[in-house]
Amino acid sequence: MLNIRNRVETFRSYLERGGMDAAVIMLPDHQYYLTGFKALIYSRPIFLIINKERSTLVVPGLEELHAGKSAHVEEVKVYYEHPEESQTQHMSLVESVVKGNAKGSTIGLDFANAPTSLYRALTYWGYQVKDVGQELVRMRYVKEEEEIALMKKAGELVNLALETSLKACVENVSELEVDAKGNAALYAKASRDYPGSTLDTIVMSPSGKERTILPHVFSNTRRFQIGDGVIHSRQVALNGFRAELERTIFIGKPNDEQQKMFDLATTAQKMALDFIKPGVSASEVDQVARNVFQKAGVADYAVHRTGHGLGISAHEEPYIRFDNDLLLEEGMVFCIEPGIYIPGIGGFRHSDTVVLRKNGAELITHYPTAIDSLTFA
Repeated sequence: MLNIRNRVETFRSYLERGGMDAAVIMLPDHQYYLTGFKALIYSRPIFLIINKERSTLVVPGLEELHAGKSAHVEEVKVYYEHPEESQTQHMSLVESVVKGNAKGSTIGLDFANAPTSLYRALTYWGYQVKDVGQELVRMRYVKEEEEIALMKKAGELVNLALETSLKACVENVSELEVDAKGNAALYAKASRDYPGSTLDTIVMSPSGKERTILPHVFSNTRRFQIGDGVIHSRQVALNGFRAELERTIFIGKPNDEQQKMFDLATTAQKMALDFIKPGVSASEVDQVARNVFQKAGVADYAVHRTGHGLGISAHEEPYIRFDNDLLLEEGMVFCIEPGIYIPGIGGFRHSDTVVLRKNGAELITHYPTAIDSLTFA
């Protein structure tokens, strides 16, 4: 099991240094990081309260058995939504847990993810409130080797899924049908090789010059046509830890404009992958990739950062962008994905997942980037 006890003790030390007696955490991914528990749907609020001695998870009744089995906490408290139980109001339960766990006057709260109603309740109950969100984000920057091992396995799955889907890319097949081919392959491999594991996948295959300039869209029933560019994007999480792989491909031979923009995006990614290593800043990595677009006079169409952290969340800090001067560290994991999106021509982006090691970047996703390997009839 991932080293949750050490994470919680590290966080408790931070609370003590900051004069906080306890903290209330609501972001599901932070909760998973500190407890090993994650639910499917959060329409009913879940609260994690950590003090110097104990961690308490407050959950709705339908998550009671799940939390009892999966959450690495000292206690689980439950509120219900049926009249046979007396505890049906989650805020009154949270109040009792907070007041029982926090003897001091100051509570930590993740300002970026907690509702205003919780902040107001804590102040009404008489507590001063401090932000702990950035500390939780920083704790997740550097991955443990056990986390990286899971991400490598996720990388194997995403490699297989992308390769399988791309083999299905021909004229008149739909975006959804292409996605389904890779999904079937990765589900079969995960079921065979990782029994008892959980799997989460994100996949999209926007096609054509109108849809590929939209970086984040759902796949739909549009069918590929000769001359289309396609951005096939996949992210797979195995037991909560992720790898991402994307390739831009063509249905039939690309035209000269497509070839030029493809080459720029491919070069920008290669430059960033060759440059990134511990000790350089996030902004420097971004600039290395952006230089390629600037020299070609198309930087206005490179509308997003060069990369993002990856781990529990689909996108997480640190971000590889122009205004982030954070020095990168060994054990950080990133998706490197500079992209360019030009109306009337299309979008172009590759993404790979890399672990920062002492001597540079270790790729955990693999598929060719040469245009001949990415052109399908």
